[in-house]
Amino acid sequence: MGNLPQYKQMYETLRGQIASGEFRPGDLLPSEHDLCRQYRLARPTVRKALDQLVADGFIVKHQGKGSIVKGAPKGIGILSLTGTTSALSSANLSTHIILKPEARPLDEAFSFPVEPQEQRAGCFYFERLRLVNGEPVFFDITMLPDINLPRFAEYDLENRSLFDSLRTRYQIVVTGGTQQLFAIRADKRLQEYLNVRAGHPILQLNRKIETNRPGFHIYSQVFCATQGYGLIGTF
Repeated sequence: MGNLPQYKQMYETLRGQIASGEFRPGDLLPSEHDLCRQYRLARPTVRKALDQLVADGFIVKHQGKGSIVKGAPKGIGILSLTGTTSALSSANLSTHIILKPEARPLDEAFSFPVEPQEQRAGCFYFERLRLVNGEPVFFDITMLPDINLPRFAEYDLENRSLFDSLRTRYQIVVTGGTQQLFAIRADKRLQEYLNVRAGHPILQLNRKIETNRPGFHIYSQVFCATQGYGLIGTF
């Protein structure tokens, strides 16, 4: 994280402590004064990191009390900007790479229009299987424009959050997006990956995700076998 601004390094540190359970829902974070002293940072830097944690829903600030950790959402945050990994603990969620990132053309993206500069650059295409408590729940296909992503094809995405990796390695932050939802039935490939019978109902999500980089979108197609789980979040 050495190439990140100081406030983002502070944000990532606290975010990681909350995600790992070091700080639990209802806990108070150290005061701004204590954080400044512990990490040798100026108060505006610490305050900016805390404000970002508030904006991302990790903490709430109460006058006279300080920064209080919020509870994690229940269900699976596949619809949420935070992504699935942030919504589930690493003990419950695992990610297996079906196809490692490889260079491909980017002429179309799951029925969404592709920006001209994205078409010219092509994309990194990869496929992942997401398991919850050892059971396959999501199969997703992702296409990232090959624009200023040095060494991305060499990066190990096994059991890692894509959104977290993009944020910490490339300062790419998800800001919003569009998604289309379809009810389909499992074909042969989905039967194999999601361990369901022929014709099993599957939720398909096509997503065009906006980022803080103008003209850079994350395109994904997610197939969900959601029996036993709720889908939550805002998009």
